[in-house]
Amino acid sequence: MDDASKAAPPIPGKDFIREILDEDRRTGKHAGRVATRFPPEPNGYLHIGHAKSICLNFGVASEYGGTCNLRFDDTNPLKEETEYVDSIQDDVHWLGFDWQDRLFYASDYFGKLYEFGEALIHSGKAYACDLSADEVRAYRGTLTEPGRNSPWRDREAAESLDLFRRMRAGEFPDGSRTLRAKIDMASPNINLRDPALFRIRKATHHRTGDAWCIYPMYDYAHALSDWIEGITHSLCTLEFEDHRPLYDWCLEALDLPDRPRQIEFARLSLTYTLLSKRRLLQLVTGGHVTGWNDPRMPTLAGFRRRGFTPEALRDFCNRIGLAKRDSVVEVELLEHCLREDLNHRAPRVMAVLDPVRVVLTNYPEGKVEDLDAVNNPEDASQGTRKVPFSRELLIDRDDFREVPPPKYHRLSPGQEVRLRWGYIIRCDEAVKDPATGVLTELRCTYDPQTRGGDAPAGRKVKGTIHWVSAAHAHDAEVRLYDRLFSASNPDAAPEGRDFLANLNPDSLVVKTGCRVEPSLSSAKTGDVFQFERVGYFTVDSDSGPSGLVFNRSVSLRDTWGKIEKRARGGA
Repeated sequence: MDDASKAAPPIPGKDFIREILDEDRRTGKHAGRVATRFPPEPNGYLHIGHAKSICLNFGVASEYGGTCNLRFDDTNPLKEETEYVDSIQDDVHWLGFDWQDRLFYASDYFGKLYEFGEALIHSGKAYACDLSADEVRAYRGTLTEPGRNSPWRDREAAESLDLFRRMRAGEFPDGSRTLRAKIDMASPNINLRDPALFRIRKATHHRTGDAWCIYPMYDYAHALSDWIEGITHSLCTLEFEDHRPLYDWCLEALDLPDRPRQIEFARLSLTYTLLSKRRLLQLVTGGHVTGWNDPRMPTLAGFRRRGFTPEALRDFCNRIGLAKRDSVVEVELLEHCLREDLNHRAPRVMAVLDPVRVVLTNYPEGKVEDLDAVNNPEDASQGTRKVPFSRELLIDRDDFREVPPPKYHRLSPGQEVRLRWGYIIRCDEAVKDPATGVLTELRCTYDPQTRGGDAPAGRKVKGTIHWVSAAHAHDAEVRLYDRLFSASNPDAAPEGRDFLANLNPDSLVVKTGCRVEPSLSSAKTGDVFQFERVGYFTVDSDSGPSGLVFNRSVSLRDTWGKIEKRARGGA
């Protein structure tokens, strides 16, 4: 072996896929081209697992000066809908990627794929088979036992070709015949035991209508569509590893030049999350969520509605990297990526989710002050805003304790706190409903010398709480979303029950009667804010004239951030 043919040593810090691309470029394979594709099936909404694949395929194409196609592998008309096609395009664009003029469909190639089928029959590598689906399964064998040849495996090519053409013409009912590859019924890889290449399915296709009544199988269509489009590297998740020999067989059996190479990487598995399309569809159709874009769903539409940013999702996909074996990623890392992004971009505002009235008895009636509040201490360019301050305020009920526990630094009888951007106040009296004993009002006094953080020398308080002016605040509904499942592995259900047994009954808590500061009156759907001391929230599309609706994107508590800080040697 000469020096030129020796593999170059791996570049430190590069994942195994980029090492392969580097080596292919070094050896001149595909004339140095890099062409990838993202090939979703239009039978559901994209989820965060697809985001990993999108970032990889479009990412490496950009890095290597290549191209990435968006191709819909639409070979099953019974499950595919235009709604899914549209949502997938929206999600890929929202995530920050553009296929330019390279939008394709496997259905674009149905004619060519049919011609390839005839070519395989002519060369003795495919045959028309009359076995039913149940009979095919019975003949296939098991993981430990070889399969049996179909009685029609040795049909003359002319007869198979005639039957295949009549299948195309619609002469036979669904399921009565298939076109099968002639490979090896004794192969240890069951995918190579004469797999079906075409099936009869008399169903209307979302693009081709009733033009076809036979449809190519996914593995066959996928490999040949890649070749037709000039794809060089077919990047797919690990469950397709056992399908790679069939992918290669389809290309080799037709003696096609400059064949693409399939490379598998570990798919994303996330704690407290299910990414099975079948399970997600079950959640939607069973009414366990409000739809594909329910903020509890792991779909990109759900994440978007919940207030996740494309930057946070791309950062997450970059951090988890690529591996050759499946592993589980903790959902806390995903939440940490969102907090890091929103911490820099989200304006701070004040919102009271469970209001209790505070009356400042020594504050002049009818007086209103405009206090200066910083919009984001992480980004001075966001400037400041005016927050109205008056005699009657609202604070969160949890910020008062009649009998405070140890180290409680919020409001209690005789105790002082600072109002964010405002004054120091002292609680003098707690007023309760005489019939129920429920707290209805706090009567307090304020110190006029302590406005906006000013205080006489030596005057300090440990607690700061948020508030809104009762007369100026706006009504809002706040939806506190949490993880959809209460178990880290939702599939690990109690014996005799399925994954639905692990649904979290508190995944959505709706709080009405909330009050938010008046600066939010101009907020639009999709705007994200940090409710000070509470969490990050986004304006939901259900907002309207009756009031704003906010979805909790993520809480402020960041266990992953603390772990990272300790790992870096921080406190």
